[in-house]
Amino acid sequence: MLNGFDLQVVINALPYLFMTGMAFTLTLTAFATLAGIAFGTLLAMMRLSRHRALAYMAAGYVNLLRSLPLVLVIFWFYFLVPYLAQWAMGASRPVRVDPFWSSVITFTLFEACYFCEIIRAGIQSLPKGQLLASQALGMHGGQSMLYVVLPQALRNMLPLMLTQTIILFQDTSLVYVLSITDFLGATAKVAQRDGRLLEMYIFAALVYFVISLLASHAARRLQRRVAIIR
Repeated sequence: MLNGFDLQVVINALPYLFMTGMAFTLTLTAFATLAGIAFGTLLAMMRLSRHRALAYMAAGYVNLLRSLPLVLVIFWFYFLVPYLAQWAMGASRPVRVDPFWSSVITFTLFEACYFCEIIRAGIQSLPKGQLLASQALGMHGGQSMLYVVLPQALRNMLPLMLTQTIILFQDTSLVYVLSITDFLGATAKVAQRDGRLLEMYIFAALVYFVISLLASHAARRLQRRVAIIR
């Protein structure tokens, strides 16, 4: 099956694959992770809120997004939002959505649901005595969460957050369906241009495997280092 396997095609394409494709993939992963954690924290606070309306709203959003395929959310945002923006703004034609920012917003909205559950579980993993002790010191709810609960919960959340970031890194390949030049998209363009699909897709699989394996190993080491012995 590997007769005629041309490694030179891969070598020649390396600058384009990494400087253009992988740069886009890593940038999208970084932006979506940071924004997803921020939005996920807000959702987690809403789910833990004593106000039932806020808790139900956040729970409904999380359950809805988690029940949808990510590729469907990508299509929906990229193709439907321009028409919604046209209707809202009264424009004469659909409002153009930048592919990069469309991808960032889509992944932020989707991944925030998973970060929300990680953060919520991390907060709930702490003994209730921590919150009561902070309140006994005169802190109100916001101060207790910011200065006492979240810093301690972060220790429990870090490994899971890194694991979810690895999943996000892998999921970014789905933007290929929008013809965006991420790492997989760049690989496909070279493969079709040179007619070397086998070489390029094997190389892409190896790159994703190696990066994910190294990141998973880092997550396991981090989990051992931050584990609290009880």
